[in-house]
Amino acid sequence: MLKEIGSVFSFLTIFPSSNSTIENIAKFMYLFPIVGIAIGLLVGSLGFGLSFFLDPLLVSLLVVASIAIVTGIHHADGLADFADGLMVKGSKDKKLKAMKDISTGSAGIVGIVLYLIGLVITISLTTGFDLFKAILISEILAKFSMVLMASLGNSASLGSNSSFVQIMKDKKKLTAAFIIMLIPVIVIGETAGLVMLGVTVTLTIFLLGISTRSFGGITGDVLGATNELTRLASLMVFVSI
Repeated sequence: MLKEIGSVFSFLTIFPSSNSTIENIAKFMYLFPIVGIAIGLLVGSLGFGLSFFLDPLLVSLLVVASIAIVTGIHHADGLADFADGLMVKGSKDKKLKAMKDISTGSAGIVGIVLYLIGLVITISLTTGFDLFKAILISEILAKFSMVLMASLGNSASLGSNSSFVQIMKDKKKLTAAFIIMLIPVIVIGETAGLVMLGVTVTLTIFLLGISTRSFGGITGDVLGATNELTRLASLMVFVSI
């Protein structure tokens, strides 16, 4: 099991693994929330410690930079491609082609800039142990949102996402991911955590609807965008409660 968890870690972070084939990662996608817990503990602890010495805005900037470094900006790239695909006028095939384009369009650039500004501002509104909780819970929920979307959605085209979508049709795996996610969210987040979960599920379903209408289903970029957007949304909920 440690090897399987390692393969999932290598997919979602910069930490390498010798067992990280797409098929193997997809098979253990339900373990994504565990990676969210690890990332949240690491980055949350950093933010918690820094909040005692630095200005909240500077702490927030360092936290966002840490998330980008640990995750390798893997899913942020998906958010940019998702924005490019949505803004293209025309058929679903044309939109899919825009997402697969290696160059980032103006919509993708604007989307990333707004997303990063939103993260920095939102995280700067909390400090101390609350900052730790916000980061931890948002990372867990961000990873769970990808599992949920893969379980509910269908592939827009044959690609690396197809294995994830196919395997996550096993409701036992979705249930396992839900339990892994729910325990720390309730224990640590309490009422705020449950509200964040509700917003995460709602946003995931909303993004699934947009993706199905625009692209005919979901892609790897859509999953990545969902990770980023649910992270931001859950953090915004936390600082607003």
